[in-house]
Amino acid sequence: MENDEKNIVERLEAATTLLERTLNWLEERQGALSGEVDKISATVEQSRRETELAEKLAAVERELAEVKAASAANAVNPLRRTMPAATAEMLAKHGIGEGPVDVRALDAALSGLSLEQRIAVKTQLLRAGAIS
Repeated sequence: MENDEKNIVERLEAATTLLERTLNWLEERQGALSGEVDKISATVEQSRRETELAEKLAAVERELAEVKAASAANAVNPLRRTMPAATAEMLAKHGIGEGPVDVRALDAALSGLSLEQRIAVKTQLLRAGAIS
């Protein structure tokens, strides 16, 4: 039995030595792996497709700026595209409806109004785009 115990002790010592070596090796590897990275840099070359997309984006941004500028200009000086209901009713009674207004028919329809009222109605029609 003494021999068996000696064998077991020797095997345990050998296993312990191997485990210590493995542990030392793992610690060294861990130290090497956890080292600091100085600096990683890379350059990316733009492909032709990316260049085309960048140009299209720039063109769309310019167009958007133009549209915004045009809408801002219209907001400052908006044109009225409708006329008051009373004016529309008065014109409808004289047979003048939607679409462009004949100036002669308009003058005939407005003959019963005062000069100021005629001017006001014509101004409303100009704003609405019915006459030019």
